[in-house]
Amino acid sequence: MNPLHFLRMAKWARLPPSATRVKLVLGVIAICLILFAIERVFGWPELLTPNDLRGTRARP
Repeated sequence: MNPLHFLRMAKWARLPPSATRVKLVLGVIAICLILFAIERVFGWPELLTPNDLRGTRARP
């Protein structure tokens, strides 16, 4: 294990993150899991799938 990990763990032991930060991180993770579940259940919309543009040039 990298020694920097031990330093970070020691810092977190002395100065743990606030309850607000923990709630924020858990909220972001929950939103990501919800979006992942919705995408798995309903699939990816065809409208958001990019077209195959190999061999074409973009116009300026």
